[in-house]
Amino acid sequence: MARYRGPKTKISRKFGESIFGFDKSFEKRNYPPGQHGNSRRRRQKSEYGVQLKEKQKAKYTYGLLERQFLNLYKEAARRSGITGTIFLQLLEARLDNTVFRMGVAPSRRAARQLVSHKHIMVNGTLTNIPSYQLKPGDVVEVREKSKSLFVIEDSLAKKGKEFPWLEFDKVELHGRFIDYPDRELIPENINDQLIVELYSK
Repeated sequence: MARYRGPKTKISRKFGESIFGFDKSFEKRNYPPGQHGNSRRRRQKSEYGVQLKEKQKAKYTYGLLERQFLNLYKEAARRSGITGTIFLQLLEARLDNTVFRMGVAPSRRAARQLVSHKHIMVNGTLTNIPSYQLKPGDVVEVREKSKSLFVIEDSLAKKGKEFPWLEFDKVELHGRFIDYPDRELIPENINDQLIVELYSK
């Protein structure tokens, strides 16, 4: 399966929530997609169906492919601690997600493109791998030649949220991944326990 590049509103409607951020189109039609729209009767999902839907929601939210998602889960399962929490922490520690959280890009999709096009540096080294796993203390910065890019300036001009596990200087355009976030600090509406139960079968 290739990376999803279709309409984001359709996916948000599928899950019943705006998983990619505020979406005016979703607010107008916040019911499931399909020919019959909101009038269609939908059967109650099985336990497996509920777990699968939660996994798919997490995949679309962070923009991962199935193999990437599974490999990251296996890595979380190998580590000691609560697997679901570690899994979300590893998702948050991805370079593309961190660039998005710092406000350098308006979305994870845009952040992935900035990383792929060699606009981002980690610890002084040009890094073009969106899935790069950051470690506590790693420094993330925008390359000097890229600081005047419109997409970056436009994104930084908007007042975004600040996250306690990240530091970012909007003038110098460099920040630091302080530590893995506690589960309660991660704002995504994802039930990690359902994902763990799905993969544990």
